Amino acid sequence: MRAILRLLALAFLTTMISADFAAAQNAPVPAEGRGGTYSGGELVKTGHKFFGTVSRGLAEVIESAISRWGQPNGYVLGQEGGGAVVVGLRYGDGTLYTKNAGDRRVFWEGPSVGFDWGGDGARTMMLVYNLPATDAIYRRFVGIDGSAYFVGGFGMTALTIDNIVLVPIRSGVGLRLGANIGYLKFTPTATWNPF
Repeated sequence: MRAILRLLALAFLTTMISADFAAAQNAPVPAEGRGGTYSGGELVKTGHKFFGTVSRGLAEVIESAISRWGQPNGYVLGQEGGGAVVVGLRYGDGTLYTKNAGDRRVFWEGPSVGFDWGGDGARTMMLVYNLPATDAIYRRFVGIDGSAYFVGGFGMTALTIDNIVLVPIRSGVGLRLGANIGYLKFTPTATWNPF
């Protein structure tokens, strides 16, 4: 009986996350050139400075995100590390940049569960869409993630809560393979508690 309840809870959680993720995939594209947003050119230039030599495919990844969600009104530059053996953890820190509300130091952490194994470290650029205020970043963003790092890698995922969409673009080093469901919790100070 206990196994059936766990299975039902996991099915419910997966359904809720998938629905929220699907909503992020179909979110309306904001008006181009709107004040307070970053253009693709600005993001690519910043990304090239931040990622350095591994940024060959960065323009394609950023253009893919912009074609799907429009121009972001903020972005985060930082670094993170994580590991998993079915259940995983991820920790990171960086700076949230916005045009209208200034910069803010942020920390993130989060658990995940899935078919996931290994460890990785990554430089991360997160595009932030529909952020109403800088304090609104301090929430839990849910999503589905897939990783395939063998010594080096580059990838993009989407996390969402309410109408805010977060698109982490990672350039990682390590040995990690899998897919998982989890969340990232953003905080104003560093903490070891991912919950």
